[in-house]
Amino acid sequence: MSSVKIGIIGGTGLDDPDILAKREEKKVTTPFGDPSDSLVTGEISGTPCVLLARHGRKHTISPSNVNYRANIWALKEEGCTHVLVTTACGSLREEIKPGDLVILDQFIDRTIKRENSFYDGTTNCPVAGICHLQMDLPFCEKTRQILISVCAELGLSHHTKGTTITIEGPRFSTKAESLLFRQWGGHIVNMTTVPEACLAKEAGLCYASIALPTDYDCWRDTGEPVNVALVMKTLEENGEKAKNLLLKAVPAIAKEEWTQTLKDNQVIEPHSIRTLIIVVLEAEIRILAIVRKPQLAYL
Repeated sequence: MSSVKIGIIGGTGLDDPDILAKREEKKVTTPFGDPSDSLVTGEISGTPCVLLARHGRKHTISPSNVNYRANIWALKEEGCTHVLVTTACGSLREEIKPGDLVILDQFIDRTIKRENSFYDGTTNCPVAGICHLQMDLPFCEKTRQILISVCAELGLSHHTKGTTITIEGPRFSTKAESLLFRQWGGHIVNMTTVPEACLAKEAGLCYASIALPTDYDCWRDTGEPVNVALVMKTLEENGEKAKNLLLKAVPAIAKEEWTQTLKDNQVIEPHSIRTLIIVVLEAEIRILAIVRKPQLAYL
């Protein structure tokens, strides 16, 4: 049986370290700066876990200012093989009700200000090259299926698929934007999936997201528009559901065999990196092809 260590990134109101036994706090830094808060290491049902509050434990970091690269790098360096995250969101569909859970399978990126790759090409970057990452399936399907199965076991109202529109924030959507997102096929709208999912994939981690709808965003003509008070009220009600899901999902993940999955994850990243040497060689090949092309006409 392959050993796993599970990182848990708690979103708004869902970063309670009490879910862990044998808790220890660990302050770390990374080549990309400090993560959002200290890491809290511990166990769930004997499985090693690392908890990180995405917005800081006092919720002082806006979605745009989260150091996503440092967060994922810190979990990777701590030995995590998986990352389970929670994310508050607004529903774009009548059938996805506040209080439901959505196990995300796709995203559409509407962010504009965030560092979305470890491979940024700067001189002080700890990894070389540019990474053109395959993202057709942004979430770990095997981990997703475990979360879906546990939701069913617990009798939680849930949706097995969902496309999130990740907006920059911290403001909520306009009504025109919310209606547009529905036309695009979005199921929910949130502020944190991107670049978190992209970075986790670059790092070779099994990443899955539990979305927690708190409201209907603002696309409907009836009902209360989204506001902070409404979000926090529903999050308090949803917190226990998410906690119970994580407590049961972690040991379920640990029981599975992950050797091949983790091996496959590690292959994706190297095959996506284009280093300067490769780019130069490709350029030289193209030049040679152009130079030799006229000669071929006489053969």
